Formats: sequence, structure tokens, C-alpha cells
Amino acid sequence: MRTCFEIGRHIVEHEQGGQGRAAYGQALLKGLAERLTQAFGRGFAKSNLEYMRRFYLAYASRADIAQLQTGQSGSADSAMGIAQFQTGKSQASVPFSLSWTHYVFLLGINNPDERSFYEIEASQQGWSLKHLRRQFDSGLFERLALSRDKDGLLQLAQQGHVVERPEDMLKEPLVLEFLGLSEQAGYSESDLETAVINQIGQFLLELGKGFLFEARQKRFSFDGDHFFVDLVFYNRLLRCYVLIDLKLGKLTHQDLGQMQMYVNYFDRHVKTEAENATVGIVLCKKKNEALVEITLPIDANIHAREYSLYLPSKEELKAKLQEWMDGTHR
Repeated sequence: MRTCFEIGRHIVEHEQGGQGRAAYGQALLKGLAERLTQAFGRGFAKSNLEYMRRFYLAYASRADIAQLQTGQSGSADSAMGIAQFQTGKSQASVPFSLSWTHYVFLLGINNPDERSFYEIEASQQGWSLKHLRRQFDSGLFERLALSRDKDGLLQLAQQGHVVERPEDMLKEPLVLEFLGLSEQAGYSESDLETAVINQIGQFLLELGKGFLFEARQKRFSFDGDHFFVDLVFYNRLLRCYVLIDLKLGKLTHQDLGQMQMYVNYFDRHVKTEAENATVGIVLCKKKNEALVEITLPIDANIHAREYSLYLPSKEELKAKLQEWMDGTHR
């Protein structure tokens, strides 16, 4: 990774004379590709050099910070600097924790805040390139950002997805395209639940950080009646139970009342004094914000969230996020 960065530095600072947007031309990269391939072998095709150039331009400020921290300065004076870098005689240590293919993908994200978020998450969570693509295609950044204030949006860019409160773990919609259920095909709540259990690993990734699966159709009883919670999870970061009920159609006040009863039971009979209050999530195809507001107390630890069986349109999510941001600056 550091070699790719240094080659990008060489292209910008020496071949282009330090002009990041200079008309460097295809002939320049072609000639440099030939020289580097002759000297070091494969991996220096013209297209790859263009990515290295863009890589340096995107992360040059990170190198400046690293140089200030180590007291080093300067850059490779020629292509020979690349060879020195490869043998460990490098300039400042620039922290890059992902593979080159990850960074090639990240370079395609124009918004620097969004790019920073995905880099942090991919590094912290050990995402494969395939999973990074999936999270980007599902609009994870936009889905999390839409449930936060301006400071929360800045935190996403600088620290990634930090979970400190129940609200931090929520996103909308939850994207469940990996379940393999068709929007057109008829399926029951039992079918949906079974599909989630069959893909529990993917479902946990979609839920987010800190989730552990405990039970399906968790039974509890009082006054001779039996009740069943669809899915019971535990979040180790928040130190609380998270109950999920799956609903096919439009959210009703009965759904919210039922979840309130489940949460009350867990708070009074299941959780320990050292654990935090139970969180309830009703996962439905269509929710009604006004209904949620009028049904639940203001401080209720219960949330309604929509789910989608297909990847959402990133353009629509970006438009919603931009509309939200414009509203916060008025």
C-alpha cells in the first residue's frame, strides 16, 4: 500500500511538477509504466498508475500528518525512491490498513466523508471487498446518516459507526435482499422469520455492531397465557436485550402495544440490574410516524423500522440525505 502511495506521490510531485490537476497526458503514464515494469516487474500498468496518482491526491493530507508526527519530511526524489521504499528505507509511515483493491473501490466514492466512513468501517470490521461493495450498494452511510443530527453525521465521517445509545444502532430501511424473498411472491411472517434464521450471519451484519443472536420464538408466560417474541438478540456494546418482531404489512398500534408488553416483561423478569433497558424493534413493510408518536410514550425504548427486500436506490437515498442536510442549515 505504501509503495502505491509513493508511486502516486512521484507521479504528482515529479512527473507533474506538483500540479495535482495538471494535464499529465497518457504518454507520460505510458512511459512511466514501461520504466517501472522493466525495473520491478508486473503491477505497474498504465491504468494502475492512474489509480496510484488518484490515491496519492486523495490521501496526501494523511501523509502530511504522518510526517509531522514522525518529524520526517520530503518525498522520493526519483523512481529510485520507490525502490528504497520497497526495501524499508521509506519516508513517514502512512497508515493504510486495507488492501489495494479496497482502496481502488474507495477511490470511486466522490464524497470524502462517505469515503472515510467506509474506510473506517471496512478496517474495523474486517470487511471483504465483496461485503464493502454490498454495504455501499445498500447505502449504509446514507441510511445511518438520515437518523442522526449534524454532529452525528460528522462523527460517522471521522469515527465510523459508533454505538453508544439505542438510537445509534438504528438504520432505515434494513436491507434484506440476501433473504432471497421476492416482493411479488406471497410469503408469510413465518417464511420471513425462517429466511432470517437461515441467513442469520448476514442478518447480524445488517443489524450492525455488537449483536449476538439468542433465540427464535422466545416463549414466556404469565397468568396462564403464552407469548412468543419472534427474535431475541443481545447487544454487547449497549449491554441490553434487543427484541425484534417481524410484520408483513402496515404497522398497527396493536403491533406497538404488543412490543411494549414484551419489553416490559424482559425489563422486569429477564434482564439483570447490571444490564440496560430492553430495546424493542418492530420491523415492518410500512410504518406510520404519526401512529408511532401517538401510541408510544415519549421515552419509550421501542422503535418501528421498515425493511426492504431489494437494494435501495442510492440516488434516492443521497437525495433524501441532501434534503435533510439542507434543512439542518436553514
